[in-house]
Amino acid sequence: MLFPSVSLVLLAPAIAAAALGSNDHVQVQQPLTSEFSKIPSLGFGTWNLDQSNVSEAVSAALHTGYRHIDCATVYGNQKAVGKGIAHGLKSLNLHRSDIWVTSKLWNDHHDPSLVEEALTQTLHDLGLAYLDLWLMHWPVGNAPDTGKSQLDYLQAWYAMEDIHKTGRVRNIGLSNFSPAQLEDIIDHSDTLPSVHQFEVHPYLPQSGWIEFQQELGISVTAYSPFANTNPTYKSGKDDPPFLLINLDMLAVAAKNGCTTAQVALAWGMSRGYSVIPKSSHVDHIKENFGALDCQLDLEDLDRIDDISEKYLKRFNNPSKDYGVKLFDGLEDA
Repeated sequence: MLFPSVSLVLLAPAIAAAALGSNDHVQVQQPLTSEFSKIPSLGFGTWNLDQSNVSEAVSAALHTGYRHIDCATVYGNQKAVGKGIAHGLKSLNLHRSDIWVTSKLWNDHHDPSLVEEALTQTLHDLGLAYLDLWLMHWPVGNAPDTGKSQLDYLQAWYAMEDIHKTGRVRNIGLSNFSPAQLEDIIDHSDTLPSVHQFEVHPYLPQSGWIEFQQELGISVTAYSPFANTNPTYKSGKDDPPFLLINLDMLAVAAKNGCTTAQVALAWGMSRGYSVIPKSSHVDHIKENFGALDCQLDLEDLDRIDDISEKYLKRFNNPSKDYGVKLFDGLEDA
């Protein structure tokens, strides 16, 4: 797959594949362009968590060993996430600097005059003085006069750059951008995005797109690492089987004494990016963390890589809802 040439000197070599080790240490993904560059490869996602126990789930994740929490304004649960973070830090005698927290700017605050307000509200809701990473959630903003969705990101990015200089966010990045949109950001601003977060799993491996960004020094975070296991993604009759019961995934899991969830996460981390599974259940939170002990060999990785040759599917594409073309130039756009 070919991607646009970027008029920028490459800043760093490709990120080395994450070494999967014991639960006694935090997985670190490098490099980030900022001096604050310690994003753990295994994170805890908070999208669509059961609203009745968000705080308990976040605290349980920290007690399990996660040191990377991913959240967003639009998830509508940042106050509860913040309570979970506060409880976890206090009960574990950890400092704020011991964990990595990501949040995201929502589409209704892309107007440059509203960007700082959005961050202030996020920090207030989370009970934090700063974010380790702030992402622009989509390259889509709401038109100020009609509220209609439109491609709108450069001016918001400039406002994020200004805020970055204040130290209230340690890194800034993107989510769900296309190659052309990423090039637009790089060519027309002073700050290389530290991280790009988008959908990646064995049904949507996006290998070329990931490698392209890693070569630029942009770290990648994969959301929906379990693909269509997320109940938000309505399954159609032509969709692939649920990833966690895919026969190839089951075979690799059985061979290695892992669960299919652990295999999916270990596969992702082996490719050099961070993954952010989510669960409201303590047993699953612990199971997912066990991916750090799931050792896959090259034969296993190749077998998982081949899954997309039969099933290639993007599950999160709100192009019709927004009335704009998203993911142009990418797999199953």
